Amino acid sequence: MNKCVAILFLICFSLNLYAQPKDTSKFKYPILMDSVVVSATRSGWDVNAFIKRVRTDTTFYKAFRSIHVVPFTADNDIRIYDKHSVVKASLKSKTRQNRKNGCRDMDVLVEKTMGDFYNRKKEYNYYTAELYAYLFFTPKPVCGETDAVANYLHDRGKGQLEKSKYQLKQLIFNPGSHIEGIPFMGDKAAIFEPEVAKLYDFHLLSEDYNGMECYVFKAIPKKGESKNVVYNELTTWFRKSDYAIVARDYSLSYHTMLYDFDVRIKARTTIVNSRLLPEKIDYDGNWHVFTKDRERVKFIAQFKY
Repeated sequence: MNKCVAILFLICFSLNLYAQPKDTSKFKYPILMDSVVVSATRSGWDVNAFIKRVRTDTTFYKAFRSIHVVPFTADNDIRIYDKHSVVKASLKSKTRQNRKNGCRDMDVLVEKTMGDFYNRKKEYNYYTAELYAYLFFTPKPVCGETDAVANYLHDRGKGQLEKSKYQLKQLIFNPGSHIEGIPFMGDKAAIFEPEVAKLYDFHLLSEDYNGMECYVFKAIPKKGESKNVVYNELTTWFRKSDYAIVARDYSLSYHTMLYDFDVRIKARTTIVNSRLLPEKIDYDGNWHVFTKDRERVKFIAQFKY
């Protein structure tokens, strides 16, 4: 019965959206909802306002910026694999970020490496490891930071690494946006734009996540469309009380003659002193760019505050 109610509401909701083509504030594609969400809409809950929040959310990015303004310890586990799925290089470490007088620095408490993780100058031999360090390590003191998000999500520096950092921020923290500078991809990552949205099935559910009532928004490619999109899955858990993102699962892949990637990410957050912060990031990626060696990397980052 609940399934029938959900399907019926899907039909009614999609007809209502298509009946107002000039209103760009409304999401124009059908969303399959469970009975709990259907009941909430009947009680006045605004689905379109929620979808707009999904598209414009900055709480997830703010959680990762906030990691720079609090002390924490981190367990870092990075593993590089060869084509036979054998670990050829790795780093396991425990680090502690200190915060004092508006500055942060880092102590390496324990570190073990294997293989050619570093070169002789102790520089990273692998690009994924370099990006990990950019996100979570502090090799020298950094001062004057805040966790404000205004303009920082779209901030970009100069050089290839800075360009990659910007693209990484967009894919992870601003899913569904147009990403400049990635050849042949065009707007395929912009899942909320009409030409891409029509390739997806969208779901909106109500679930309990670690004791928190959440709305779960899922975007999954329609059958036969997986080769025409970038996000193979985008699932986000929004806490009902304030719509903060408590968890997000990504699966992204794309293949061209110049590059290819197949990446899965699971990110979890936690609340510390009323502040949303990253708790665990689980990454499994296989990617290759023309003129560079293929990288097959898995890492887990766990934070304690």
